Amino acid sequence: MPKLRPLRHGQIYHVYNRGVNRENLFKEERNYAHFMNLAQRHILPVADIYAFCLLRNHFHLLVRVRMRHEIRRSAARILWRVPPGQAFGNFFNAYAKAINSAYSRTGCLFEKPFKRKIVNTADYFRQLVVYIHRNPQKHGLVSDFSQWPYSSFGRFAEESDPVLELSTVVSSFGNLGGFRGAHYDDSMLPADRSFGDFA
Repeated sequence: MPKLRPLRHGQIYHVYNRGVNRENLFKEERNYAHFMNLAQRHILPVADIYAFCLLRNHFHLLVRVRMRHEIRRSAARILWRVPPGQAFGNFFNAYAKAINSAYSRTGCLFEKPFKRKIVNTADYFRQLVVYIHRNPQKHGLVSDFSQWPYSSFGRFAEESDPVLELSTVVSSFGNLGGFRGAHYDDSMLPADRSFGDFA
C-alpha cells in the first residue's frame, strides 16, 4: 500500500476506516455516542465536521482541517503546532482503548493507517455528503437511509448543532430542500469506487 500523505491545513477530506479483520467497531448503542463524544474532544479543535456516518464495522467522516491561525485563535490554541493527523490518531487511539477496556479485548481495533481522500471540487463534496448519508442503506442495514440513527443526516433539520457545520453543507446544495432532494437522486452516487468503500 502506498504511503498516505499527511493531512494538510485548509484541506477537506473524506476520512474513513473499519475494524481490523472487519470486526465491529460498535458493539452496542452506547459505543456510537462515545465515538462522537471523543470526536468532539479530539477532532473539533482542529477540524470542522461536515457529515458523518457510523456503521457497525466502519465509519465515514467528511471534515475540513482548520488553518493554523484558526486553531491558534480558538480555545484549542495549544494545538496549532500539532500535526492534524496526530489529533485524528489520538481520537482513534482513545476510542480503541475504551473498547478494549470495556470488552476485555487487546490489540488493534482499527485497520492502519486510517484512510483519507482529498475533496477538491464542490461536486465531489456534495456527492460525498449524499454517499456518506446513504451508506447504511447501501450496506443493507436499513431500507431507508434516513432511518439510520448514527448518521448526521437527521441533524440537518436543526438550526444548529454542537458538532456539525450545518450551514456550510446546506448552502452547498442551495437550501435545505436542495439538500434533502439530492439525497434521493441516484445520479448523485458514484459509478466507481473512487469514494472509498468497504465490502
